Amino acid sequence: MAFRVKVSFCLILFLSFSSFFFVQGVFNYRDALEKSIMFFEGQRSGKLPPNQRISWRGNSGLSDGSLAKVDLTGGYYDAGDNIKFNFPMAYTTTMISWNTIEYGKRMGPQLQNARAAIRWATDYFLKCANAAPNKLFVGVGDPNADHKCWERPEDMDTVRSVYYVSPSNPGSDVAGEMAAALAAASLVFRSVDPVYSKKLLGNAVKVFRFAVQYRGTYSDSLGSAACPFYCSYSGYKDELYWGAAWLLRATNDISYLNFINTLGANDVPDLFSWDNKYAGAHVLMARRSVVGNDNRFDSFRQHAEDFICKILPNSPYSSTQYTKGGLIYKLPEDNLQYVTSITSLLTTYAKYMASKKRTINCGNLLVTEKTIRSLAKRQVDYILGNNPMKMSYMVGYGTNYPRRVHHRGSSLPSLARHPQSFGCDGGFQPFYYTANANPNILVGAIVGGPNPNDFFRDERADYSHSEPATYINAAFVGPLAYFGSSKR
Repeated sequence: MAFRVKVSFCLILFLSFSSFFFVQGVFNYRDALEKSIMFFEGQRSGKLPPNQRISWRGNSGLSDGSLAKVDLTGGYYDAGDNIKFNFPMAYTTTMISWNTIEYGKRMGPQLQNARAAIRWATDYFLKCANAAPNKLFVGVGDPNADHKCWERPEDMDTVRSVYYVSPSNPGSDVAGEMAAALAAASLVFRSVDPVYSKKLLGNAVKVFRFAVQYRGTYSDSLGSAACPFYCSYSGYKDELYWGAAWLLRATNDISYLNFINTLGANDVPDLFSWDNKYAGAHVLMARRSVVGNDNRFDSFRQHAEDFICKILPNSPYSSTQYTKGGLIYKLPEDNLQYVTSITSLLTTYAKYMASKKRTINCGNLLVTEKTIRSLAKRQVDYILGNNPMKMSYMVGYGTNYPRRVHHRGSSLPSLARHPQSFGCDGGFQPFYYTANANPNILVGAIVGGPNPNDFFRDERADYSHSEPATYINAAFVGPLAYFGSSKR
């Protein structure tokens, strides 16, 4: 897991309709969808189920929570490390859930796998929310100790420190995001497992109440356990907004709208990520204006459309930079996380617009849902191989994909091949520093992506470009389902 530090970057603007880099490719979106969801099985912590498809992974973290005398087994490792950070994990869960709500009917046989991926996280969040009174557990594993090691999750011998927020050490951001995840997931399970859905929603309400009552950033409360890894750079107001928006969607309780209106959160950023939720909340809330014709939500629709005008390359309000190959380029570390998250919002808003044949204006530019859909498809196709490198940035998709992924489990021989433990630093030589390909294919993993010149080195040590992460994949599930379906 790389440090997630915000850095400004100057790039050459992309000419939006250049055909040179966008030779029409034929991609199997359904195959990519299957792989993108399978990736989460490679990130599982805890006791693995009999139907585990990524077979080189084994049980891990079976004593998680024991230092606090609670059970915190389960959940996901966020990226190429062996830490469980609830802040990005909850965002991941919210995004898979949202994409499943929007596109579940287009997922075909992958719908069941998407639900399983969501449930693996929500079962863990239920433990985190109920393990001890007045404590919300938000992480397991000392990130500073873990990053000194290169070992399989099955071999972990670093301290499994337990982190929580409480009334005296608040974390409105992580609590707000966990509430969003539980609320969104409750909608996924509402018709197929109503008892579980009700449990998720009840806990979402409880966790959100905690977030509102005890306000503060978890970065301040946890210090070096959160920063510089997943600092809450944008503060906690966006997570309160996001959590309330999801609770409104799940409960239809208008008090959540009233709460949002008290926040004064009118920021319209030009990105969307595990840290900054404003754009996602605006699109989510805009649905009631665009699809539901509810004028109480018109301001959110305007914010959502202002966001889109900041993304479109030929918009007079565009503040988004593109590589020469046509890829959205926001930040130099793990740029594809921003690409997939933004693309998810583009396809979802295009879907809303299509349902009402709505158009929008960015200054004197008329924007249709086809305009937005076209840009989203360009990003999807770029990731799958329609790029200057002719490389798929999804591991296991196509024939030319990253082979030296920055990921401990993938880069080390499996337990079946090497039953003996490697120990904390046993994996560096010869496995981390070798130029050989990883022995285990982390199917479906999307890496951080190319540099601003559309170049990818495929080096394990280049973590800002070669490390996969759950939140990159989570946002990509929806666009793949969208373009993999004949329905628009």
